[in-house]
Amino acid sequence: KGRDLWVLVLGRFPTRHKIGIPEFKYVANMHGDETVGREILLHLIDFLLTNYRRDPVVTRLLNNTRIHIMPTMNPDGFEATKVPDCYYSHGRYNKNGEDLNRNFPDAFENNNVTIQPETQAVMNWIKNETFVLSANLHGGALVASYTFDNGNSVTGSLKGYSRSPDDDVFIHLAKTYSFNHASMYKGTGCDNRQSFPEGITNGYSWYQLEGGMQDYNYVWGQCFEITLELSCCKYPPADQLEKFWRDNKVALIEYIKQVHLGVKGQVTDKHGNPIPNAIVEAEGRPHICPYRTNEHGEYFLLLLPGKYVINATVPGFKSMLKTVEVPNNTGNFSALKCDFSFSEISIRTREASCPKTALYQELERTSAAGKPTLHIFIFVTVMLAVFK
Repeated sequence: KGRDLWVLVLGRFPTRHKIGIPEFKYVANMHGDETVGREILLHLIDFLLTNYRRDPVVTRLLNNTRIHIMPTMNPDGFEATKVPDCYYSHGRYNKNGEDLNRNFPDAFENNNVTIQPETQAVMNWIKNETFVLSANLHGGALVASYTFDNGNSVTGSLKGYSRSPDDDVFIHLAKTYSFNHASMYKGTGCDNRQSFPEGITNGYSWYQLEGGMQDYNYVWGQCFEITLELSCCKYPPADQLEKFWRDNKVALIEYIKQVHLGVKGQVTDKHGNPIPNAIVEAEGRPHICPYRTNEHGEYFLLLLPGKYVINATVPGFKSMLKTVEVPNNTGNFSALKCDFSFSEISIRTREASCPKTALYQELERTSAAGKPTLHIFIFVTVMLAVFK
């Protein structure tokens, strides 16, 4: 119906990105009839603003993080939910009858969906900001679900689990929310058929989902996102909202702090000018769409404490490697800083982006194509041995 999607940005520098300050976002109500997230994000806004310069943790969090909050991604669906229901209503969908959490480009299948205005707005938003960490808030279960939601043989889906290169980080993120929630960590489902050990699940292990927002964020947005299911009842009575806020308050704050995990820095040329679109990744965990520096030459990599080799590559030039020991810096509200300076370079790289095609599908085909060749090689080797 032409409604705007409103976002409130909180931080010491809310109107613009500041070098070294990571970007975080919460999105709720993309299913219009799942209302708890929408309400607790309004409570979160109030809590952060009223406690700035009163509470030292909130103050440091806002001074060192730029926090974006979108209480509703599907205002039409919310308005269409005339009769609240715990389980299902047509308000789940947008005005065009589309499920927004099946509407993003998919990394595993050519889902060929018509991108909806709400989806396109969020895709543009992701493209225009340097989001590092995110969560989208849902209802209908009580669990923290993490990437991948879809999968194939490359990511281990044949074993019922679709593993990303940063699976350890995603498990940590999901547990951070679950164990700081009043009861999610207990893992008890909403009925006897469903239970989630420690209150977390790999998305694919729960059920396969094509065109989901969290996979899109991770593959094309360079942003780690998890899905938070916050209530068994999708549209509970208003008098329960205060309890939902109390149950989630600590978890919402602790999760934001995780944006300061890992390592961050800038890639510059010999004159100190930023180099955008340089590839910066930790060795051993390459992303199918390589993570690149933004227009300020910045990169942010979420990593658990430990030793890593960070590889910075400017296309056409030699890579630069640095070994770093990553501490747990979430309490200090700043990831480890590691800059790269390419002394032989004084150019700006061209804009680079991955196509919105099913990238993992292509990788699976490439992997499969190599297998018959290997079998033929083994067969020929055996035949030669026999003839000799």
